[in-house]
Amino acid sequence: MTATPVARAPGYRPRRTLPLRVEARRQLRRRRTLVVAAALTLLPFVLLVAFAVGGDPGGRGNGRITLMDAATASGANFTATALFVSAGFLLVVPVALFCGDTVASEASWASLRYLLAAPVPRARLLLSKLTVALGFSAAAMLLLPLVALGVGTAAYGWGPLQLPTGGALPAGEAVGRLAVVAGYVFVSQLVTAGLAFWLSTVTDAPLGAVGGAVGLTIVGNVLDQVTALGGWRAALPAHWQYAWVDALQPRPEWSGMIQGSAVSVSCALVLCALAFCGFARKDVVS
Repeated sequence: MTATPVARAPGYRPRRTLPLRVEARRQLRRRRTLVVAAALTLLPFVLLVAFAVGGDPGGRGNGRITLMDAATASGANFTATALFVSAGFLLVVPVALFCGDTVASEASWASLRYLLAAPVPRARLLLSKLTVALGFSAAAMLLLPLVALGVGTAAYGWGPLQLPTGGALPAGEAVGRLAVVAGYVFVSQLVTAGLAFWLSTVTDAPLGAVGGAVGLTIVGNVLDQVTALGGWRAALPAHWQYAWVDALQPRPEWSGMIQGSAVSVSCALVLCALAFCGFARKDVVS
């Protein structure tokens, strides 16, 4: 028996449904996007006030110079410090929020089934939403160091980056190294993005997807502190989250960042594949 071909409406093109600009405009206007932008913009000012109240952070350790000790040496050092204090948790939140809220929010608003009936192909829907979510996440990774560099330069001057291992990098070269750091921080957060996105496709509760991704990321950080796991910790994305410190050396070391990127990208691809495969067979009723 020959299958009857499905007729399409005149002018219908699946690839033209839910354009990226439309999805980006919708997400940009949401309150949570503005809240995240405000929080990341305010963090450098909070650090600036903290250093002004607490005084020079240097010389308070055990003789070993850290990024925190040299935070007020220049705008570049202030930027590196801002990334150091935020990479472990604060930058996890916007990534989980943008990626975990994207599909689940449509289900909670009972608009997901109407999008699919528009008709928007399921793969196209997920691809558009994931692309925009990753774009907003990357913007968040850039916003913090850019604001920190401006605030730090205004407060502490445009100067070389004092390295924890000794020596300094010229200001121009330091900006390039900080760009590498910001890029690696984004790559290391792809695991959280993939986890949040997958959870967003299996639940109708945005808070559950976002909270689940943040919670599991914290669990990964805790497991990385369990030294009894030995070499198994190298399989945890959290084990490599501060590998970017190797870029802040006179001669940068890339091996840690390469291994960390490989682990993060591999986990993210598996999680995104689970999201696409599961959503393709999901019975969408909301």
